[in-house]
Amino acid sequence: MRDVSVIGLGLMGCELARALLRGGFRVTVWNRTSAKAEPLVAEGAALASSVAAAVQASAVVIVCVTDYQATYRALASTDVTSALAGKVLIQLSTGSPDDAREGETWANQRGIEYLDGAILAIPNQIGKPESAILVSGAEPAYRKSKALLESMAGTVTYLGGQVGGASALDLAFLSYLFAGLVGFYHGARICEAEGLRVDHFGAMMAGAAPAIGGMVRRGGDAIHAGDYENPEASLEICAKAMDLLVRQARAARINDELPAFVAGLFRRGVAAGHGSEAPAALIKVLRAGA
Repeated sequence: MRDVSVIGLGLMGCELARALLRGGFRVTVWNRTSAKAEPLVAEGAALASSVAAAVQASAVVIVCVTDYQATYRALASTDVTSALAGKVLIQLSTGSPDDAREGETWANQRGIEYLDGAILAIPNQIGKPESAILVSGAEPAYRKSKALLESMAGTVTYLGGQVGGASALDLAFLSYLFAGLVGFYHGARICEAEGLRVDHFGAMMAGAAPAIGGMVRRGGDAIHAGDYENPEASLEICAKAMDLLVRQARAARINDELPAFVAGLFRRGVAAGHGSEAPAALIKVLRAGA
């Protein structure tokens, strides 16, 4: 499995191909705009004249395009699906668990071994220790492609045969990431309102990352075990802290949408009788609202 084709050469696709080249793989690339392939060709990649030619060149085909519909548009023709039969297709475009299940069904109907993956990194992190790739789907396909996956990321985690697993964890990660980023941006507005340097705040948060990670881990353990008793800080204390953030935002005349929204969730938790429990007990409110 030293031959691999990469379909899609956006920023991420280019870096995936580049990492494979560094790993000693024979890489064939295809992109709708062939000019994007020129730097990779200069680094040793082969440029396919068509999607079908790219698929024919390798035993493993990686797709990293805008979304799953773009994948189907690229791979739907009979000559491409015929060439894919018996090969491993790794889907690294962003999608939902339903998209992954539909992709697996589509592949199975055409005799294609299928893996669905999610990249937890930005392009310039690919191939570096801080990057991670999650994959789920057929185990034989994972075993065949394990080495090339590991050349693209510092950590590769196989989640088993439940094909929607990688995309589900990707969306869960993005939920945490983007909610946290908005919280950071609100914190930046607090700093600006008080004349403090936002870059110092950013450095402070980077230093606090291990402690925050510990809080997240404890929250995950509590939710998994259903044990919210004897917390070091209760849900009610968190609710009071969020009320303070709302009050400060209004006094400073900065946007209060984020703290008001989060305070409302915590207050619902207190009203439902979970105030003395751990903050992770807020999951009960989120479950009730499904």
